[in-house]
Amino acid sequence: MTLSIQQIVDVARNAAEEKKAQDITVLNISGISVICDYFVICSGQTGIQVKAIAENIIDRLIERGVAPKRREGLREGNWILLDYGDVVVHVFREEERAFYNLERLWGDAQVVNNSVVSQN
Repeated sequence: MTLSIQQIVDVARNAAEEKKAQDITVLNISGISVICDYFVICSGQTGIQVKAIAENIIDRLIERGVAPKRREGLREGNWILLDYGDVVVHVFREEERAFYNLERLWGDAQVVNNSVVSQN
């Protein structure tokens, strides 16, 4: 079973919520980048929580037949990147998120609500 972009975003968001991720944001970058269509960005208070959030996202998507194409930072737990092709998930420790400020860096991107992710 292949998940749609919407479903991948929803599963990632819900899995992050299960582990009490903070400030979950979805950015639609499809019109301004060829990297992917969506960023899911969230944060945790500690490295342990950041790892737990990322591992839960990985597990929930694998349960649905979707494995990350690439994952970075899992060992360190400061900024974990999970690449699902059209969707890239960033899980930060709060300090790293404030420092890198992807929302500002990708300021032209549309912030989307739960039900606004559309199929491309």
